[in-house]
Amino acid sequence: MEDLKSPEAFIQLYENVYKDLYRYALYTLGNVQDAEDAVGDAVLDAYAGIHNLRSKEAFRSWIFAILSAKCKRKRREYANRPEPLGEELPERSLNLEEAVQMRELFERLPEEERLLISLRVWGGYNSKEIGEMLRMNDGTVRSRISRAFARLRVWMT
Repeated sequence: MEDLKSPEAFIQLYENVYKDLYRYALYTLGNVQDAEDAVGDAVLDAYAGIHNLRSKEAFRSWIFAILSAKCKRKRREYANRPEPLGEELPERSLNLEEAVQMRELFERLPEEERLLISLRVWGGYNSKEIGEMLRMNDGTVRSRISRAFARLRVWMT
């Protein structure tokens, strides 16, 4: 376990997840600067708390749980912030109209559904892993994700 505490070991673990961390934060927060800040803060906290990690296999879910808490805190700040969010999310395969529509619909979802979809789609976690992170039954996670996707499909028609 001692090798997990070295900077080199941390960097190696981080290199395997950094793109997913950023993508998750960006789609959750919708703002480039806030996403970068949230990921940076999560990485600093993870590095400072690496001694709490039990195994390197748990690193991905552990650091995503830290990032999720940072994003949740930032979204609460949004409610008190009078100015609009900054830059829009960069979209890839959708045309501009579809991208704008999808972003607007995603933002209409309740916070918990946005979190669940973000962890599933951009974080790449399955329902069991999400359930463990959020302390929810994996069946509950599956049904809530399914309902959220169904809601998005209805809104898109």
